[in-house]
Amino acid sequence: MAETLRFGRASALKDDGMLSRCDLIKGAAVALFTLSIQGAWAQETKMNLFKIITVKDEIVVGLSAEELQGLGGNDASAVAHALAQKGDLTVWQYNVHRGPNGELQQAPTAKIGLLANASLRVEPYTTPYQIVPHP
Repeated sequence: MAETLRFGRASALKDDGMLSRCDLIKGAAVALFTLSIQGAWAQETKMNLFKIITVKDEIVVGLSAEELQGLGGNDASAVAHALAQKGDLTVWQYNVHRGPNGELQQAPTAKIGLLANASLRVEPYTTPYQIVPHP
């Protein structure tokens, strides 16, 4: 039995807490795969941000491409038109927050209702931060 252990892998005999090259390569491959999936998912659920200017303040809201198509377009005028026609809309409000790694992100904070009579203008909104899709 001692002879079998002597001819086995050297890493099997050592347990010094160090990672082998193979383990590092496998870990890097898993990390890259996970990031590529996350990036593809973010592309699929691309969010469009709009600034709603009201009588009192400005609110940044996010709508997915599917939600915009449901409103009858894909730009700020479609949002404004739908708000005027329906009288109110339920949307996700977005604010800047720190992500899990400490980076700043534009993330959904609350589902809110917009009233047409309090909303003066709808504008497209751009941000330098990563946009987190709403649930």
